[in-house]
Amino acid sequence: MTCIIALTDRTTVWIGGDSAGVAGLNLEIRDDSKVFRREDKNKNIWAFGFTTSFRMGQLIRYDLELPELTAEDEQNIHRFMVKKFIPALRKCLAAGGWQSKKEDREVSGKFLIGLRGNIFTIDSDYQVAIPHNAFTAVGAGENIALGALFVSGDKLPEERILNALEAAETFSTVVRKPFNIVTT
Repeated sequence: MTCIIALTDRTTVWIGGDSAGVAGLNLEIRDDSKVFRREDKNKNIWAFGFTTSFRMGQLIRYDLELPELTAEDEQNIHRFMVKKFIPALRKCLAAGGWQSKKEDREVSGKFLIGLRGNIFTIDSDYQVAIPHNAFTAVGAGENIALGALFVSGDKLPEERILNALEAAETFSTVVRKPFNIVTT
């Protein structure tokens, strides 16, 4: 259980998250962050924020081979995410032993990506969503955070994220400080 938030000004993406690790009725504050940055071979900065499983997040952080984003890919970055990123992700999660089947379909977890000013939501069925708004959230505190983000458009990005995470922590039993924020 968690709250992960992404916000963009269409150039930079900020991703913030809490530090709660929850299993059933047990809660542990984790030092291994749910949000992190990676740099690909072409020096593009990717920001990630994950829900669902710390193991999934660790595989994405340390094992995933980020696909090369070419000039042609930049013309349709959504297609790049669907056709190049998702196959690399599926391969990584399968090799790391973190992928299952539900009703004969592969499933994973849910997480956010920031890349080149774009926000992408990767859902458990591997669909790649592009939020209409310049912000989104996932996890148990998602709806609380979305409400806070909706009414805070006059504030700076990091302040908006911190306020939304604080609201989620206040009204959700499974969102906890410390909060971490990364940018592209």
